[in-house]
Amino acid sequence: MTVLGLRGRQWMVVALVVGCCYLVTSGIALTGAWTTLNRDPTNAELQRAANAEVARRWEAWPASRVFPGQLSYSMDDEHSEYAERTGIVPDGGCEQGVDSELATTLRKHGCKAVLRATYVDQLQGIVTTVGVLVFPDPWQADKAYKELPDSHGPDGTGTVRPALRAAAFPGTAAARFTDAARQDRTSDRGGPYVVLTTSGQSDGRPAAAITKERPGEPFAMAPQIGHAIARSLSVRALPDCSKSEWRC
Repeated sequence: MTVLGLRGRQWMVVALVVGCCYLVTSGIALTGAWTTLNRDPTNAELQRAANAEVARRWEAWPASRVFPGQLSYSMDDEHSEYAERTGIVPDGGCEQGVDSELATTLRKHGCKAVLRATYVDQLQGIVTTVGVLVFPDPWQADKAYKELPDSHGPDGTGTVRPALRAAAFPGTAAARFTDAARQDRTSDRGGPYVVLTTSGQSDGRPAAAITKERPGEPFAMAPQIGHAIARSLSVRALPDCSKSEWRC
């Protein structure tokens, strides 16, 4: 046997060994990938998927799910009443949905959007605009929430400001509700969302015309429906990787 033939066989053996190594490596990689794709998600992965789904709701859900047509509230401990939605404002930027003083705070904490809808109480005497403020994460939402002004009622000092801007809808009981008619404001938070409300009377009377507080809690509806919307948006659901709305 010649030296050249020996070397050829040696190179063939080397090639076979290298090829076998590649096959084994590929098999291990494919087995690992199959195992990864077919294993159950870890608890940490489920938590991340749940958080991501909550953060997408303001875009993924239809507006009528973010702002239901009816929301229950109670003026006392004896019975429930229902607030009716009169309209939904098209998606808007953070600066369009609130007074300029609030816009500065929202901008500082990365506000992404403000969604608004207006409701009237069962007797159609009280109007409340609800605003969902969207932030990048719960931590930024919490920081913004802590910098918001306290709730404010009609005490003769004039219109409530700074606050969520009123949203009137022609042809409804909320047709006369303007910024000048705002008499009350509330705030709530859930997940990456801050929910604000601003309320007034359906006859459109300016808040500056209110010289003393009205008896009872005329705007008790507002914090209740605001809380209901905040809770709906922020309650984390059990991830279901078989559905398209989840990214597991």
